[in-house]
Amino acid sequence: MKIAIIGTAHPLRGGLAAFNERMAHELISLGHDVQIYTFKVQYPGFLFPGKTQYTSQPKPSDLSIDVCIHSYSPLNWWSVGKKIRKENFDLIIVKFWIPFMGPCFGTILHFATKNTSTKTLCILDNVIPHEKRLGDHIFTKYFLSKVNYFVAMSKSVLQDLRLFEPSKPAILKAHPLYDHYGQAIPQHIAKSKLALNQRPILLFFGFIREYKGLDLLLESLHILKSQGIDYQCLVAGEFYSNEAFYKDLAHKLEVEDLVHWSNDFIPDDLVHIYFSAADLVVQPYKTATQSGVTQIAYHFEKPMIVTDVGGLAELIPNNQVGYVVQPSALALADAIKRFFQDPEIGVRFSKNLAVAKQNFSWRSFCLAFLELCSKDNKV
Repeated sequence: MKIAIIGTAHPLRGGLAAFNERMAHELISLGHDVQIYTFKVQYPGFLFPGKTQYTSQPKPSDLSIDVCIHSYSPLNWWSVGKKIRKENFDLIIVKFWIPFMGPCFGTILHFATKNTSTKTLCILDNVIPHEKRLGDHIFTKYFLSKVNYFVAMSKSVLQDLRLFEPSKPAILKAHPLYDHYGQAIPQHIAKSKLALNQRPILLFFGFIREYKGLDLLLESLHILKSQGIDYQCLVAGEFYSNEAFYKDLAHKLEVEDLVHWSNDFIPDDLVHIYFSAADLVVQPYKTATQSGVTQIAYHFEKPMIVTDVGGLAELIPNNQVGYVVQPSALALADAIKRFFQDPEIGVRFSKNLAVAKQNFSWRSFCLAFLELCSKDNKV
């Protein structure tokens, strides 16, 4: 087929770009012709709290990427939609994560599909956003109305979709592995590269936003320290919320000696070092749908503690590859202590991860949605 992917890609950075580019590679390996259309302007400044939206990594030489979309210019949506329509794609894929993009993506699809033969598929990160803003409902409803087929990566997202689109064809398919970060290196070497000592390491990885619960993890360190248990915590990711709040909290809780801050964006070629250094990946989220961090941990076969919110527990069988706990500092502290009390637990979890991660291949993910779109049930 001739397939277009509309969304984040090089020169933009982050998990969305990584997802779209990895998916494009898989579709190409399956014999399809793939063109990516990405943003020349993705966010206005007030919606982007980070330092930069752009990567320093080179452009993938084996992908065709057209940098042409302006997320808040209606004239641009019209022109891009017309340009895409002229290519007469069989399928257009959009990854949707925030209502702000609804008018842009929806209008591009409106014009791109006027040939009536092109099908549209949406891969849903979220339907209802973690951080709500005025206009969310109407923007999301408009975009979803332009889509024929859906992939939800968690049960909670599928349920949210049905509030807007009760009958359009949709499947539930878990987020595939982020397997493009290379291989693990020996833990002692990774720790040395990060200037860490050889004590146990908890890893909190990814953009730091309020809903991700870093404050709960810091409070759990305080609880453990009060019991005479000192574990190091590596916080790796750029602050997308108030940096001073978390660092002041660490000082107030008297755990600043246990926390190692690495608060720039972690480029792709360094991700393997952070995960190789970790003994345990902790996702103390207060709300969630699914998380790409989970699938990086699966790739590196690192045990996890996740909170029982959104779709996180769907991917982490409790007491098999990690622990699922309530989103509280006390529950996190208890799970961390249990994990390190018995060294055999980590070995067992890692072995189970090596088996379980086979269920999250990109080939399986792509074949599932291609089969969905091959049916004569376009709505």
